[in-house]
Amino acid sequence: MIVKYGGNAMKSPELRRAVAGEIAALRAEVPVVVVHGGGPVIERELAARGVPSEFAQGLRVTSPEAMDVVEMALTTLGKGLAQDIGWALGLTGRDCGLLRAEVLDAQLGRVGRVTGVGADVLRTLLGAGLTPVIGSVAVAPDGGALNVNADTAAGAVAGALGQGVIFLTDVDGVYRQFPDPASRASQLTRAEVEGGIAQGWIGGGMIPKVRAALDALGRGAPFAVIASGMEAGVLARAARGEAGTRVVP
Repeated sequence: MIVKYGGNAMKSPELRRAVAGEIAALRAEVPVVVVHGGGPVIERELAARGVPSEFAQGLRVTSPEAMDVVEMALTTLGKGLAQDIGWALGLTGRDCGLLRAEVLDAQLGRVGRVTGVGADVLRTLLGAGLTPVIGSVAVAPDGGALNVNADTAAGAVAGALGQGVIFLTDVDGVYRQFPDPASRASQLTRAEVEGGIAQGWIGGGMIPKVRAALDALGRGAPFAVIASGMEAGVLARAARGEAGTRVVP
């Protein structure tokens, strides 16, 4: 199982430790790969160093100076998460070429689009009983670092391994009538997602989440789940299809 973890769900150290415990528990049932971002932590570190923070096309504009801070923040965050999980390795996509990417748009700076995944390396680590914890930094053709969207990175890993992916976020799924929790869809097909976007009941911040799920399917993942990482006990239930919204082909 691939678990994408990041964003607001990582703000609280106590919550991070609780989720780490859930990841360790899930690993007792199935091998797990964690892919993480860390927007709030990156934002804090950039501000502390006086590095400007700018977004365009929903992505962080990443100057070379900002890239250094992003990589440092994600590396530190990943090491802590791996330590909390136990028997895990905190890595970034630059280690052993786990994530390879090309520049997405020159106007965005050091922002990349994932073009390859070191699936054999991941299988070797999983075979040794280790949990890879991968920060969403990729290696560019020039050997430098590229900042990649953690959702799409997780989808690429899921596709390369042919496994499902759970996106832990700050909402508990896709609502057919937002914000009515009773309207949460337990499962949606690709066609239903596209129809929901066209009809407007999937909108706002949910659109990039479902797009990431569809991207994972397009790369070969059999399913993707959007679930809340803000409450305890969700991960195991999401893996069993009992929480969140499962998106299928």
